[in-house]
Amino acid sequence: MENNNLRYWIGVVSKSHVMRGVKGGFAQLCHGKAAPLKRMRQGDWLIYYSPKTDLNGGEPLQAFTAIGQVRDDKVYEYPMSESFIPYRRNIDYYECTDAPAHSLLERMSFTKGNRNWGYRFRMGHFEIDLMDFTIISEAMRKQ
Repeated sequence: MENNNLRYWIGVVSKSHVMRGVKGGFAQLCHGKAAPLKRMRQGDWLIYYSPKTDLNGGEPLQAFTAIGQVRDDKVYEYPMSESFIPYRRNIDYYECTDAPAHSLLERMSFTKGNRNWGYRFRMGHFEIDLMDFTIISEAMRKQ
């Protein structure tokens, strides 16, 4: 999709939580906060990076695990329990395979030559440029 207004995002979430989102067609970021979801617009792309397989006690993974496009401009609350009501956003996910981050580190502008490449992912959600999006998405399409 060629559109100069499109933006490209990384969301950092454990793989088990990513798979819940893929199955349900939604994104939930930064422990349910609304702000990262509101930064995205309809048509923007989201790639998930999963540092671990599961949030609590999971194995290290360090891979890009899902890719999708923001379906609409709706950010909404979704009650998961009485005490936890996170914000979500509708995403159309595409079939892909996990792409290990280590194989892409020297190609992506935000990690190239950076010994502390993982620091950027601690933000939980950040924007990347089209070139980095292309590098990651092509790696995720390879079978």
